[in-house]
Amino acid sequence: MTIRVMHVGLGPIGVGVLRQVMARPGFEIAAAVDIDPDKVGLDVGEILGLEAKTGIAVQGDLEAALASHDTDVVALCTGSTLPGIKSQLESILGAGLPIVSTTEELSFPQFSNETLTAEIDQMAREAGVAVVGTGVNPGFAMDTLPIVLSAACERVDSITVDRIQDASVRRLPFQKKIGAGLEPDDFRQKADRLEIRHVGLAESIAMIAAAFGWKLDQITDVIEPKIADEPVASNFISVEKGQVAGLIQDGVGFRDGEPIIQLHMEAYLGAPESYDAVRIEGSPAMYSKIEGGIPGDITTASVTVNTLPRALAAPPGLQTMRDLPIPSWWSGS
Repeated sequence: MTIRVMHVGLGPIGVGVLRQVMARPGFEIAAAVDIDPDKVGLDVGEILGLEAKTGIAVQGDLEAALASHDTDVVALCTGSTLPGIKSQLESILGAGLPIVSTTEELSFPQFSNETLTAEIDQMAREAGVAVVGTGVNPGFAMDTLPIVLSAACERVDSITVDRIQDASVRRLPFQKKIGAGLEPDDFRQKADRLEIRHVGLAESIAMIAAAFGWKLDQITDVIEPKIADEPVASNFISVEKGQVAGLIQDGVGFRDGEPIIQLHMEAYLGAPESYDAVRIEGSPAMYSKIEGGIPGDITTASVTVNTLPRALAAPPGLQTMRDLPIPSWWSGS
């Protein structure tokens, strides 16, 4: 079976998904949609930097694309918040197509917006298709991975996940999202307005708690700037000593007043070590560390693409990564 994918949103992550769909067996590009006027009309091959054209032009009208292409599933890579993609979800589900999205709040939307979650679930059920939010984080590194590791335990008392990244190798939008290059006061003002943050820690905590059957009293999400103690730079941004190199963010889930789920993330230019680590306190106690860390950009695209066939096979409704079969690479056959 060849899975025909419509790509909606051609930013860096969307293009990463597009590139994998074009290169990997078992997939085919059905259509590509983006509202950027500089991209509309371009051949997909030009978007990917290929010498040869594919014959598939980027469209600017989602409704027109849905009406004019034979598609099996939609890869939606347009925004981070649930309200921001609601109209796109309505259009795609109105066309009766399943969705795999990199929208962070869609990974476990029950936490942030129960009303909208119920609406999306109802629309998906009426359409007879699944909607899944995923990515590297949320979607894998700080939720699905610790959930899977806990299967080896007879008792879990607490979970701690550390994700440390040298953000200098990440894409420019990510570096801007973590505040690299800002003055500390500017960082804090933008963080207060939710313009600077990693979206998804609270959703990951809520997903872990739901998987374990834990009822939490409170989930906190605290953001602080990582101040550069010496000049540091990426290919896009130069940071002087005393400026912000990135962020430190801690999400904590409390039960009976005790912190039982702790997600710690550091993403800043010049981090001396990148790694992902999961610590489970319980029986047996476990510690797993991925040296070098899980690469954010290629992994977000990979998890998304590997989830496409699972979304096609999933029951209708709003699904999460904990609802689907164990995630894995898909060979295309």
